[in-house]
Amino acid sequence: MNPHDSEHDELTARLRALPAERVPPARVWQGIAAQLPAQAQAQVHAPAVAVATLPTRRRRERWPLRIGLGLAAALALLMVVPTPVPHTPAPSLLQRQADAMAGEYQQAIAALPSADVTDAWRPALHELDASADNIRAAIAENPRSRYLLGQLQRTYALRLELTQQAVLSAGLPT
Repeated sequence: MNPHDSEHDELTARLRALPAERVPPARVWQGIAAQLPAQAQAQVHAPAVAVATLPTRRRRERWPLRIGLGLAAALALLMVVPTPVPHTPAPSLLQRQADAMAGEYQQAIAALPSADVTDAWRPALHELDASADNIRAAIAENPRSRYLLGQLQRTYALRLELTQQAVLSAGLPT
């Protein structure tokens, strides 16, 4: 037998001999109750309950205050810090040239006599209009592409030429 086993058994016996619960004298509880707020005193049924619930109750009472203060600070920050105004960059030289070209194209189309083009011409005219719109969108994305400006110019020229042919085929003078 190991000498440590006898010490272990002796300690175990002494631990078992201790009372399971130690209750302080009544005067100690009266002192604690006097220090608690009136609301907490009404809820005290057992000393262990009062001691365990007091810190969590205080935390629960403080969280709305903390959230309120946080929201107030955030609102104050929003009021003080200027919000950035969305900045739209100025149109590039190519975009201005494309706009001018579109204006000239619209004037040229308006100068043509108005005639009902036949159904045979409409799909090609619509296709050229869609191509011009796509090229304008591409210029907006890549405002330094001279190639796109040249494509837009060719598309407008082709659309104008095709419109003139459609008017001639309808029997109207140009």
